[in-house]
Amino acid sequence: MLKISTKGRYALRIMLDLAKHSEEGPVSLRTVAKRQQITLKYMESIMSLLLREELVISTRGKSGGYKLTRKVEDYNVYEILHAAEGNLAPVQCLAVSENDCPLHKKCPTLPMWTGLEKLVREYLQGFTLDMLNTADLPSPNCGH
Repeated sequence: MLKISTKGRYALRIMLDLAKHSEEGPVSLRTVAKRQQITLKYMESIMSLLLREELVISTRGKSGGYKLTRKVEDYNVYEILHAAEGNLAPVQCLAVSENDCPLHKKCPTLPMWTGLEKLVREYLQGFTLDMLNTADLPSPNCGH
């Protein structure tokens, strides 16, 4: 079962908060933590992941804080969850860069898992921070 952890859900909430307040300039961790009801320590660990993937930048000083590196509409949910969670593959053999399973060339279930991974990735890539912040959400499309 594909399960997004608290870290992934909080990363998305943090990014949405920064997007909502992007016009205000850098936002302090303490401010976001208070608004999102996330402990400062947990926020710091999540922010380090977002920084590493260059989804946010930080500035130091009295008016320092965090801000987005791109326009709000240029972020998709998949990249944020991927930054926080790592690989979102539904099975381990797809979570590595090279499938080293001895059965992968003749595995009858691999195409199904590959298809599921593609559906999840494409679905989540279809949602931007801007869409979530404006509640301009499309109806779920299951390909029918």
